[in-house]
Amino acid sequence: MVIQYKCPNCGDDMAFDSESGKLSCGSCGRTDRIEDFSDEFISTKFSEDEAKEYVCNNCGGSVITDADTSATSCSFCGAAVVLADRISGIHAPDKVIPFQISKEEAIQAFKKWCKNGRLTPKGFMSANRIKGITGIYVPFWLYDLHSLAEVNARATKVRNYTQGDYIYTETKHYDVYRKIDLTFNKVPVDASEKMDDDLMDRLEPYDYGSLKDFKTPYLAGYLAEKYNYNNKDLFPRVKSKVSSYIDKYIRSTISGYSSVQYKQKHVNTNETKAYYVLLPVWMVYYDYDKQEHTFAMNGVNGKVVGKPPLSLAKVSAWFGSIAAATFIAAKIVTIIVGGDVW
Repeated sequence: MVIQYKCPNCGDDMAFDSESGKLSCGSCGRTDRIEDFSDEFISTKFSEDEAKEYVCNNCGGSVITDADTSATSCSFCGAAVVLADRISGIHAPDKVIPFQISKEEAIQAFKKWCKNGRLTPKGFMSANRIKGITGIYVPFWLYDLHSLAEVNARATKVRNYTQGDYIYTETKHYDVYRKIDLTFNKVPVDASEKMDDDLMDRLEPYDYGSLKDFKTPYLAGYLAEKYNYNNKDLFPRVKSKVSSYIDKYIRSTISGYSSVQYKQKHVNTNETKAYYVLLPVWMVYYDYDKQEHTFAMNGVNGKVVGKPPLSLAKVSAWFGSIAAATFIAAKIVTIIVGGDVW
């Protein structure tokens, strides 16, 4: 089942406009509020077969996708299409954060980011080799988690003091016990096997105050993926993701000691709720030095992540300046304390 949105005024195709937050017609300028659209089919149970070929309602052409795509465009007429069976039943998202940065704004933000690269080659900084830029709604699970931590540790406090002609070291030993109750809200983990997990993690944070109830018109004009992994599949990853925060918080509660040695540390983390959401990502493909470099941009705040190429000359000059500054500082210290004069 293919969903396309036609303008009631002129009959042209409509797509989601990130600036107005509405469904917009590029021909006559009509806009419609997303909230006014109903998605009755979302609760409908479609066949579980992963059909890969659809028919465009606009021109009758074949819309061929892989099994994970849930929104795309017709290769023949360019019409925005949403594949209803890919976002229905168990694949229906709970929430979505709509794009708030347009394609043109994303290009300008990326160019600005490139120019700030102090160690990147001069040609890369000109940002004139953008091969392609694609807006994708990436599937994520947002987890609400509850963690209980129980810690037993041995700690010491060491004090040195002088009495008469003697220097004394006093060491006091303490048994430390902590029972900690922690709650985490909306911890994100991307659920698409196509997306680079490291890139998606570094795109955080998203503004979860912008979450809206899912409606298909938000997808019109963009690509969208459905999840490959459910919340149970990804629970070990989100558990690992919060473990460093838990450890840091535990350490913050055991302060003021000279040393701390953990005898026992038990942490139990459970999922209280998981939301299936779609988050906006601009994927930027940049051609430089006969290689394609892939970057990701947060579709809400314009944050760019990725690994740009480095200029060996700039890196060498940077390390050289640090070495020179260190040498000069060392010489100054030597002079102050009565060393050799250079």
